[in-house]
Amino acid sequence: MDSLAERFPEYKAAWKKYNQVYLTNLAVLDSYQMFSKSPVASLADLKGKKVNGAGMNLRYLQGMGVAGVGGSLVTYYNNLKTGVVDAAMVWAEAAVTFKLHEVAPHMLRANIGTVNSKAITMNAKSWAKLPQEVQEAIAGGAIAYRDHVAAQAIAKAGKSYTGYAAKGGTIVKMSTADRKSWASAMPNVAKDWAASLEKKGMPGKAILGAYMDAMRASGQPILRQWDKE
Repeated sequence: MDSLAERFPEYKAAWKKYNQVYLTNLAVLDSYQMFSKSPVASLADLKGKKVNGAGMNLRYLQGMGVAGVGGSLVTYYNNLKTGVVDAAMVWAEAAVTFKLHEVAPHMLRANIGTVNSKAITMNAKSWAKLPQEVQEAIAGGAIAYRDHVAAQAIAKAGKSYTGYAAKGGTIVKMSTADRKSWASAMPNVAKDWAASLEKKGMPGKAILGAYMDAMRASGQPILRQWDKE
């Protein structure tokens, strides 16, 4: 993401209008999973289910015969307990922290994914007053913090999977074939996003292509070529 921010000035320009200097971008969790009241071992088992999800995450459920229900971590537990929903998409650390094992003792480890949803910025006027060596130290510190948070997210996730099972939860790993079917059934949310940026005069298609090229170059397992299909 930092490479994209360097390549496409639109990233930093989005912060500049708020008088902020962009320093880095980071993620704070490893991956969303599916937590359900009844056993779910495959994609077919999700059909007809009502699933809690946060905001844009509900787009993952389109095309699957699943009813997405908007919510957040403060509502999932009660929604599951009272039958408002059958399942919820959440990451393992949050599921253990909010005791979802009590109302959703079945995890489908689908590795739905995560997002780089946090950014570290600094007030532009304050930044401009700093000597170059101090700016470099702050920029370096932001990168170090980014990497530390990523490592912590992975470490906490590992403990959470163990903790969920220790509290009586069962974990079933979703097959690669089902994960691919899931990705293929979804609307192409990436192209939709790129098209929305193009309408605003920004290079959405080029950014999406650059992102996917970076994933392909680094050998990431890709279930769907989002910039092409």
